[in-house]
Amino acid sequence: MVSNPTITESQIWDILASVCDPEIPVLSIVDMGIVRKVYLEENNPVIIITPTYTGCPAMDMITMQIRMALLEHGFTQITIRSELAPAWTTDWMTDEGKRKLQEYGIAPPNPSTTPLSEQIIQCPQCRSNNTQLISEFGSTACKALYQCQDCKEPFDYFKCH
Repeated sequence: MVSNPTITESQIWDILASVCDPEIPVLSIVDMGIVRKVYLEENNPVIIITPTYTGCPAMDMITMQIRMALLEHGFTQITIRSELAPAWTTDWMTDEGKRKLQEYGIAPPNPSTTPLSEQIIQCPQCRSNNTQLISEFGSTACKALYQCQDCKEPFDYFKCH
């Protein structure tokens, strides 16, 4: 199978928007801001990705999912590069991605550089600001564990960085 010579970079972005983050399946890797750049080199896709954390265990899975999605669209020569600089930041997440996080039950990152212990984190369940940090590490290294003091529900907060 040969690469599709009529595909555009925009269509490749659309394909990548269908690739889910393996740790947060309601988000695509585009929502997460993991995909930094897409371009064509001799009609073959080149994808530049940045991990949310150095050593993020999901990156191998993400790379495989990108490759599989592009293979399904007829591409056989696919280049995927991981770049660590500049370091990923929650500022790269889309507003849609942050909305999806909240609906999924994970508090989205605040646009703040204040230390985690001083941030006001809203409960994604009842929207209360009366929350308490339980642990700086939640279900994954990129999340912190909080508990709402009003509805008593524990929840993850996607940490800013």
